[in-house]
Amino acid sequence: MTYLINIFSFIVISLPIAFLSVANAQDSTATFNVAGVCGMCKSRIEKAAGADGLKKAAWDAGSQSLTLTFDFDSYDVEAAKQRILAVGHDVEGRQADPIAYKKLPACCHYHDEKNVHKTGGYDDHDHPVTGVIMQENNRGELNPVESANIHWLEDTSVNTRSDASGVFKIDHQSHFKQLVISYTGFQSDTLTINDPQEIVVVTAKENVLAEVTISARRSSNYISALSPTRLEVLTGQELFKAACCDLSESFETNASVDVVSSDAVTGSKQIQMLGLSGIYTQLTVENLPGPRGLATPLGLNSISGTWIESIQIGKGIGSVVNGFENIAGQINVELKKPETSEKLFFNAYGNNMGRSDINLNLSQRFNERWSGSLLLHDNFMYNKSMNFSDNGFRDIPVGNLFSGVNRWKYEDGKGFILQFGVKFLSDNRTGGQTDFDPETDKLTENRYGLGFDIDRYEAFAKIGYVFPQNTQRSIGLQLSGTSYNQKSYFGLRTYDAEQQNAYANLIYQDIIGTVVHKYRTGLSMQYDRYDERYIGERFERTEIVPGGFFEYTFSPSNKFDAVVGIRGDYNNLYGWFATPRAHLRYQPIQGTTFRLSGGRGQRTANIFAENTAALASARVVRVAAANTAENAYGLKPEIAWNTGISFDQSFRLFHREASFSTEFFRNDFINQVVVDYENPRELAFYNLEGESYSNSLQTELRFIPLPHFETRLAYRFFDVKTTYGDELLRKPLVARHRGFVNLGYNTHSGGWHFDYTLNITGQKRLPSTSINPTAYQMPEYSNAYVTMNAQISKTIGKVRPIDLYIGGENLTNFFQQNPVLAADQPFSEFFDTSMLWGPLTGRMFYAGIRFSID
Repeated sequence: MTYLINIFSFIVISLPIAFLSVANAQDSTATFNVAGVCGMCKSRIEKAAGADGLKKAAWDAGSQSLTLTFDFDSYDVEAAKQRILAVGHDVEGRQADPIAYKKLPACCHYHDEKNVHKTGGYDDHDHPVTGVIMQENNRGELNPVESANIHWLEDTSVNTRSDASGVFKIDHQSHFKQLVISYTGFQSDTLTINDPQEIVVVTAKENVLAEVTISARRSSNYISALSPTRLEVLTGQELFKAACCDLSESFETNASVDVVSSDAVTGSKQIQMLGLSGIYTQLTVENLPGPRGLATPLGLNSISGTWIESIQIGKGIGSVVNGFENIAGQINVELKKPETSEKLFFNAYGNNMGRSDINLNLSQRFNERWSGSLLLHDNFMYNKSMNFSDNGFRDIPVGNLFSGVNRWKYEDGKGFILQFGVKFLSDNRTGGQTDFDPETDKLTENRYGLGFDIDRYEAFAKIGYVFPQNTQRSIGLQLSGTSYNQKSYFGLRTYDAEQQNAYANLIYQDIIGTVVHKYRTGLSMQYDRYDERYIGERFERTEIVPGGFFEYTFSPSNKFDAVVGIRGDYNNLYGWFATPRAHLRYQPIQGTTFRLSGGRGQRTANIFAENTAALASARVVRVAAANTAENAYGLKPEIAWNTGISFDQSFRLFHREASFSTEFFRNDFINQVVVDYENPRELAFYNLEGESYSNSLQTELRFIPLPHFETRLAYRFFDVKTTYGDELLRKPLVARHRGFVNLGYNTHSGGWHFDYTLNITGQKRLPSTSINPTAYQMPEYSNAYVTMNAQISKTIGKVRPIDLYIGGENLTNFFQQNPVLAADQPFSEFFDTSMLWGPLTGRMFYAGIRFSID
């Protein structure tokens, strides 16, 4: 609570100072996100913003931000945004006119991950310099200049011409500095090229060729400079650095999120962020609830990596608009949009362990108003004998997972937008001993086996209206409904579960006077109906949570933001509760950013679904509650306060872009459902009595030591402790120290891509097994270990490129030798699959192909 008081005190002190700054300022300022990639985008955006009363417009490609300085009495910011949308550039998440976007030159297509501005390499020698030449007519319209002549002053034999789009590429050597541009009927211009990695933009006007700007390349993984929360964005280009067959594999080249196997036999995976289990991280898909509740354990496998346009990772407490369940952070997945994605995308993947994936995306824009897409994913695993530890148990269950999304979008061009669709998932898997046959061995002691039969269906809709006369004012309604059904067995135990969920979120946003003061308010409703049956015992509950929220944003300049929000909700099982949250961002100088955040989160635990390792083991499940039929298993809701501070600094190193960041987050649990593995004979669930907290420290350095060579280094320290019984202990199976290295290299032409990731994982505390027989005991701490992943990809063709890729995971071939205790006695009281601290499988190689038609 002290942390939160300090945060609100800082806000109370900062707001009056900022108000005075605005009052004393001669001009008003406004800063907002505008999508673009190059210097020509910059020219177009700044020009569209122009009108009477505008003093200055400055768009930055790196931060994707436009800053306007203007006379408040005579300049209309909302009208400026409409003009920018009309010329083809997205503004603050609102999509530009699709026809205008398509008419932009190819180098300006910011949705295209193969755009030269996104894929161009880093170099300061022997690299093709890329540029574009446009001609401006007397109406201010830009048209490409074809067949302009370009050559180096130092060597005229190195020359080229611009193509039909006005784009050119010319070879470069380290001593080349002066680039000459000439075109019949126009006065030539000579440009000084200091950094060949940047894109040259030249305009022809009134018979004169002149350079207008040079733009920097946008990174595939970046921190959003204008977001009050510390938001890390992984673009589609970043996801291509690994196989990314599903969401769980999309974080392999990222230092912030860990994805680990939950146990040694079920194949389920979970996210770990800030040292906490993924159940404390809110997972959303386009800001609608993602797999949650009973779908949490296997939910990461249900979202294909080829569906994903980008992933936004927000650490710490989130916005009150998105609900109350966020405690450690939020991961929002943006799927490919039907109006901007490829008409056809195909991906096929296979590895030496017997897994194969097939993905097919189809999108079509039918007319100016309607567009639709179909996204399909099929995962096959049929290698029943894969068993690295040679303990007789399959490392990964065999079977098939099939999932898909069918989505539609309607936009009338007058402010009304409708998006709707359906999602479906069918997952059938069988695991256990390698010779297990469900036809003869299911639910018998012949051989140990487990199986899942899961069906999940979801319908969703997003309805929005932006007021034409005031584009800052909008209203939106988010709707979703899901049905989840699981039938499963683990040895002699059965677990069948059903969940029906309905969600609605009504959001209204507007400004108070000027864009300096913004607010969002609305109402929400969350409905969950659970029916779980575990070994004959039934757990049922209906949870209904209506609520309302209000969030105020104060942005006096592009240097400072304060976001303060509160929501109130009523849980029919636990009563009323309030969720206050606050975020501050301060940028004293360009490239230096401080952030501070704090707030409260609350969630209801689903103890069986979130701990499938216990179901697969011989541990006796014990719920320490007076009445397990009351509320949720008779337990209290989990409540925590999260506070965080971060620092980001960009600079130049080796004459190239670089950045350094450090962050610290702390979670303090007021109540927690303790998952106690300390007795090897049982798994106990009970309400926290004592302390439970997590401290997370991360530092990261990003730089480019050599041309075309990106480097990311990170170190993380976790201090996570919980009171088990009456003793405060380190949380088991969480490493205190972690190291991360990611290297990426592209060839000059951009055809070859080489990516390498190294993870160093420190020791983990293991739950006590001291009362087991000696043969079934484990040490107090695990070993530290190192894993390495690498991938090589090659792009063939230009008109319809094909990507071929090969790679390897866990190249160090390190895997846990004894992942299953008492594997030789699977029906004994010592059988335990929950003590997994390291990789379950060893070295793996894969290959694949990607093909797309735009």
